[in-house]
Amino acid sequence: MRHIQIVEVGPRDGLQNEPDIVSTADKLAMVGAMIDAGVRRLEVASFVHPQRVPQMADAEAVIAGLPDRDDVSYIGLTLNKRGVLRALATREGGRRGVDEIGCVIVATDTFGQKNQAQTVAEGIAEASEMIRFAKAEGLVAQVTISAAFGCPFEGDVPPQRIVDIAKAVLEAGPAEIALADTIGVGVPAQVTDLYGRLREFVPTDVRLRAHFHNTRGTGIANAWAAIQAGVTTLDASLGGLGGCPFAPKATGNIATEELIYLAQQSGIEHGMDLDAVIAANRCMAEVLGRELPSLVARAAA
Repeated sequence: MRHIQIVEVGPRDGLQNEPDIVSTADKLAMVGAMIDAGVRRLEVASFVHPQRVPQMADAEAVIAGLPDRDDVSYIGLTLNKRGVLRALATREGGRRGVDEIGCVIVATDTFGQKNQAQTVAEGIAEASEMIRFAKAEGLVAQVTISAAFGCPFEGDVPPQRIVDIAKAVLEAGPAEIALADTIGVGVPAQVTDLYGRLREFVPTDVRLRAHFHNTRGTGIANAWAAIQAGVTTLDASLGGLGGCPFAPKATGNIATEELIYLAQQSGIEHGMDLDAVIAANRCMAEVLGRELPSLVARAAA
């Protein structure tokens, strides 16, 4: 039987675009509920300037309160070396801290400059340096190529550009390379094509991961295409929460509930408890004061 690993990105990507600040305690409750439901990798915070992404201003406080579990890996998003230093600081004094850093290279100059003040070339150089530095300091380092299927400012992104970015950053030795459909424009045929291209040169010991948003309703279909293409690690967000502050009209990630449902109804192991995730959805809906987007959770009501 096939198996996928679901990376829960709700505490970071899911909450970063919320209009109201979610408390540290509620974020930690969300993390705890998802661990209890079976998640073993979670993106818990991003080390970015609080004025740019206010929801992540309590990154260090969230990380200090995380359960100390040997079977769980915590990921912190970093956009520059300063972010890596902040990630490393969470591990000082014998503290658990984060286990992984996630770097980001945006696939277009316009979006990259708005998101993290970098062109594509600058993003490749910065991420490569961050990966090498983090690895030398004992952190697992992975990278996401953002806007891999399209840009809100420049439109279509040539597949060869994604290949070229992946080849360039691969030289730094990331543990994992992810493709992110940040604005939800991709379709399954593109997913099959891009992951097929990457698998031709990415070594088998470097994981490929998929990160889809559901802006145009194609997210779960894209997830299935990625699984069919051999991708075994996929991001998802509790309830389908999410969005990017710097990508106009981008909506949430694919819902964790829907990815679980897709997998289990297709005979694919996923290691999670769907009922427990739906219960976590209900709790988060109370925190946010609204029903979450996940259709699977709504159908279970």
